[in-house]
Amino acid sequence: MTKEEIDDDTPLRLDVAAKIAYPRGGITAAGLRREWKRGKLVIERVAGKDYTTLNHIKRMRELCHAQPNPRDCGSGVSAVMLMETSQAGPHGLSSIEVATSALASNLMTFAARKRR
Repeated sequence: MTKEEIDDDTPLRLDVAAKIAYPRGGITAAGLRREWKRGKLVIERVAGKDYTTLNHIKRMRELCHAQPNPRDCGSGVSAVMLMETSQAGPHGLSSIEVATSALASNLMTFAARKRR
């Protein structure tokens, strides 16, 4: 199969697809299988052989874009400030309420054990 015969929807064995999508290396058939197990890549299994397309790899790459981690502290707007200014209140228990009730429950348990 020549490069002219391959389009974005041509089923390719994983090792071939990795070489075409990453011509300078960096990912192998095993790496593509790991992304399939993570649910980021579509693989077709025919006669015990795994195939994917360049379109599927493009979608996988979009899903793999790294997102910046939210700041834990600093001068940015915090989630608490956003909740306070929000028109609608939080839905369900917030993680702080859950943590507080869990802490209170544990303290009561320890106090009861101490009294024994």
